[in-house]
Amino acid sequence: MSRVAKTPQPPYYAVIFSSQRTEVDGGYGKMADKMVELASQQEGFLGVENAHDEGLSITVSYWESLDAIKKWKEHSAHQVAQDRGKSEWYKKFALRVCRVERAQFYEM
Repeated sequence: MSRVAKTPQPPYYAVIFSSQRTEVDGGYGKMADKMVELASQQEGFLGVENAHDEGLSITVSYWESLDAIKKWKEHSAHQVAQDRGKSEWYKKFALRVCRVERAQFYEM
């Protein structure tokens, strides 16, 4: 998915996941697509944005509440993906949760 997410007026939350991949594919792309599909079905999900470059990926997901984020973190299929990420797919990663206080959108 490579478009700007249409989110509501703040406040809401952003989960920023930055990662550097290993050389192992092992179904990573398929799992990533499945996670976006499942996340989009979760209560409180607002949207997602992805950016990929040589060696660095950033995914930002948007959520209505911290509770919605917690429920997604605890989703059984997401936990399987998290475990595989730690054991197979990521050299390193960072996860940040932020409260969005202000947002502006421009379209040219």
